[in-house]
Amino acid sequence: MSTQPSNFAPSKASQGVAEGDYRVMEKTWETMQKKTFTNWINNKLKLKEYSPIVELNEELSSGEKLIQLLEIIGDESLGRYNKSPRLRIQKVENINTALAFIKRRGVNLTNIGAEDIVDSNPKLILGEEGLTAKEGLLLWCQRRTTPYAADFQIKEFTFSWQSGLALCGLIHRHRPDLIDYWNLDKSKKHENTQLAFDVAEQYLGIPKLFGVEDLVDVAKPDERSVMTYIAQYFHAFSVLGKVDAAGRRVGQFGQVMNQIYELQNDYERRVLALMDGTSAVQNEWSKSTFAGYPDAKRQLVAFETYKNTVKRGWVAEKRDLDSLLSNIQTKLHTYKLAPYVPPAGLTPQDLGNSWNALIKSEAARKKAITAYIGEIKQVLRQKYADAANGFQVELNKISASLASLDGELEGQLQTVQSLIMQLEPLKSSLKNIEQLNEECIEASIEDNEYTIYSVEDLSFDYGILAQTLAKKSTFIQNQMVARGVSNLTPQQLEEYTETFRHFDKDHFNRLEKEQFKAAMAALGTGYSDEEFEEIFPKVSKGTANVTFEMFIEHMKSIEEDRTTPEQLVESFRALAQDKPYITDKDMLAGQLPPDVIEYYKKVIPRGEDGFDYKSYINEVFK
Repeated sequence: MSTQPSNFAPSKASQGVAEGDYRVMEKTWETMQKKTFTNWINNKLKLKEYSPIVELNEELSSGEKLIQLLEIIGDESLGRYNKSPRLRIQKVENINTALAFIKRRGVNLTNIGAEDIVDSNPKLILGEEGLTAKEGLLLWCQRRTTPYAADFQIKEFTFSWQSGLALCGLIHRHRPDLIDYWNLDKSKKHENTQLAFDVAEQYLGIPKLFGVEDLVDVAKPDERSVMTYIAQYFHAFSVLGKVDAAGRRVGQFGQVMNQIYELQNDYERRVLALMDGTSAVQNEWSKSTFAGYPDAKRQLVAFETYKNTVKRGWVAEKRDLDSLLSNIQTKLHTYKLAPYVPPAGLTPQDLGNSWNALIKSEAARKKAITAYIGEIKQVLRQKYADAANGFQVELNKISASLASLDGELEGQLQTVQSLIMQLEPLKSSLKNIEQLNEECIEASIEDNEYTIYSVEDLSFDYGILAQTLAKKSTFIQNQMVARGVSNLTPQQLEEYTETFRHFDKDHFNRLEKEQFKAAMAALGTGYSDEEFEEIFPKVSKGTANVTFEMFIEHMKSIEEDRTTPEQLVESFRALAQDKPYITDKDMLAGQLPPDVIEYYKKVIPRGEDGFDYKSYINEVFK
């Protein structure tokens, strides 16, 4: 649908007059169309600060103004042309340049030559129109003014617009803040039309193409002039719709990207803190010396204290960082986004190098202390160390495989399950290490220079790794479940997932009966004992536990049947255009059914400017 008034010949609707009045009517439509076309052209010429035209036929006949107009609306230069032409041949050349450009743009010109325009033939200059554009514009007007059907009905582009109400209705439907339609005096045609003209020009950028009298005071307004003016409303309001849709799309994408951005920032901050901490302790060790056995013993105790406190925190943090990085990559892959590459100095390799340096420094520290204290039974030491070191190597291999996890969710889940199976046999290895440790204690061996790993260290790291694998398996399975849920927002999925994890104490990705009840209460859904005994078997499908998938399905069913107070307040605020109150005009603009509007007007507290919807929601959900 085009706003260009390129089609101005009288339509059949405009010609419905008696034969004796034909010449008078023909002159009337020609005069009005000249005025409309002239105003439309001048508004376009103003964009490039070209001088306006006064006499349409004469000033277009030279071709100069026509070329200027085409360059503006076509956003393309037509090249060199004759400026201020005096000779007829110069004018014909200009017109031919313009017509050639029009044909290149796919517009068919029938029986129109350069000489016709040079000779100022008004009917050929005003042109013909297509039926499809007219019908489409009429249907749009009819659909957008349905709420005002009691006051007017749009049937054509002539008589239906003479009261001014159709113009005011179009503006009010899209911008209720600009016109108080329901308080208009419906009998004042001139005032209503002038109001619509002024508001459209001031706030919507729609120029006045003709006067109020050309629409109200004629027996029958010119159809094509009215169509040209109304088409500008269509394009003005279409732009508003596109901006709204674009805003929603960009907002949703921004939410996802912001979540990922925060995870990445968290990863980088924590990696930097971990590396700074390990570097500081290594620097302290490098400056230490021994002053006899008591001092060496004291430093050995301090070292063991470090391992049982600070180091274990670092071990847990490193495992969490490996899992966090894997989760970031999984989330990016879920949304088909580019993989995350940490900045230089904070990459997994950098962290690994820093961690390896710490391990080496710890080994050197431990070896220095134990060497100073004396030589202990080497065979038993070595035997324990081999078992402990080998055990740690196996843990590190499994952890490294987890940290490098990538690819499709199904493949990741299969890999994690394989790692869990690899971890299981290490239980018996850990029991063997515990037995060796008891033998060392019996032999009064208090330290071992061949390993930094105590039974507690290995048990702790084993437990951490087992929990990490279980959590990762649960996370991937839950991502697979979440991937198939289409009617819950990312924020809802995140809330339900975190609640489920909180009450899943054993990390088996399932909730026992009381855990499920507590989780539902945490989400704001409380049940009486009778209700809960009836609901739990349905949710758990007759089993003793509720899996994550069952939990999400239950929450989805609740959300489908429930609207939260917060959601209702936000919806009312959107209808009220961010005002703390809503008017009946706002509700009508939101296309609420009339009976619903009347109900709300009865029950929502009325304030000075409108209805206090927030107080109403608070009272209803009290």
